[in-house]
Amino acid sequence: MEVSSPGRICLFGEHQDYLGLPVIAMAMNLRLQIHGQRRNDKKIIIHLPDIGKSESFIINDSINTKPKNIFTSGIKICIEEGLSYSRGFEVEILSRIPIQAGAGSSSALVVTWINFLSQMADNPIDWNSEKIAQLSYQSEVVEFNLPGGMMDQYSSAFGNCIYLQTAPRITIQKLNPNLGFFVLGDSCEPKDTIPILKRCRDMRLNIIQKLKKRDPNFDLHNQDPVDISFLSKDEQNIFNSTVNNRDILSKVLPELSKDQPDPLFIGKCLLEHHEILRDVLDVSTVKIDNMLDAALDAGALGGKITGSGGGGCMFAYAPDNPEIVAEAIQKAGGRSFVINSDIGTSVKKI
Repeated sequence: MEVSSPGRICLFGEHQDYLGLPVIAMAMNLRLQIHGQRRNDKKIIIHLPDIGKSESFIINDSINTKPKNIFTSGIKICIEEGLSYSRGFEVEILSRIPIQAGAGSSSALVVTWINFLSQMADNPIDWNSEKIAQLSYQSEVVEFNLPGGMMDQYSSAFGNCIYLQTAPRITIQKLNPNLGFFVLGDSCEPKDTIPILKRCRDMRLNIIQKLKKRDPNFDLHNQDPVDISFLSKDEQNIFNSTVNNRDILSKVLPELSKDQPDPLFIGKCLLEHHEILRDVLDVSTVKIDNMLDAALDAGALGGKITGSGGGGCMFAYAPDNPEIVAEAIQKAGGRSFVINSDIGTSVKKI
C-alpha cells in the first residue's frame, strides 16, 4: 500500500484562516509518501529515514485516551469514527517537502496517515477529501489544542488550487490550477511555529473582541467601514492590515477563477500580501526578504513568505523562467524547488 499527499503554499490569506477568514492555497508537487503493509501482530512500526528515527507502539486502549503524537492521535480519531484494527502494520515515511519550514509538511503527514489508516482498517473505507481533511484537522490541531487553522489539511486533502472558507460553514471552491510554475525557496532558518501563530492570532482576536464589545454586530467578513478610533495606533494598524489582506484575497479571487488568469496581476497581489506580513505582522526575516528580492531581480512576477513565518520558506511566482529564478534564490542562500500544482491525497495499492 502506498499513500501520498502534497505539501502546499498559501497564495492569499496567510495568517487569516484561524480568524475565520478565507484563504487561497495551492497544493504542490512536493509530496510525502507512506509505504506500508500489515503485520501478524498488533504492533505498529514507523520508519522515518528522512530524520533518522523510528518508533513503535502497540494498538491498545491507551491510544484511545492519551495520544502522544499525530500517529497515536490518528489511530484514536479513526477508532472513534468506527474503524477497527485487529492487526498492526509497518510503514516507511518519505518526504520531498521541506520539514518544519512552512510548506505544509506536518499536515501532509497527518492527511497521508489518516488516508492510510482508512485503507488499513479491518473494513477499509474510502473517505472523500473533505472527510479526510476534517479528521486530519481534528487529529493535528483539535486533539492537541493548537492555534492553527484548517488550510493545510484541506489543501493537502483536496489538492490543486482551492478557495477555502471556514465560517459560517466550511465551503471549498476549486480554482484554476494551471497557473504555471512557482519556485519554493527554503531559507533553512529554523522557525518556532506555535509561538508565532499564537502571537499573530491572539493579538488580533483581542482587537476583534474589543470591537464586538463596542458593537455586538461587528463581523470581520463585513466590508462596511468600522469605527476603530478608540483603539491604540498599533491596534488600528494591525486591524487595517488584517482587513487589507482580506481585501487583497477578494480582489484576486475572480482572477484565479478565470481560464486564463493574468500572471502580472497575481504577482502584484502576492507582493502586496507579503508587504503586510513583513511590515505589520513581522513574520518575515532578512534572509527571506533577500531571497524574494533576488527572485524578483531574476524576473519573478511576485512572491511572499509562506507558512507561519519567522524562518522557513518563501515562494516566487515565475511562470516563464523558473530555473533562472531558482538559481537566483540559491545564490541568495536558499534551497530552491521548481513547483506547480498537484493532486490531493491519493492511494496506490501495490
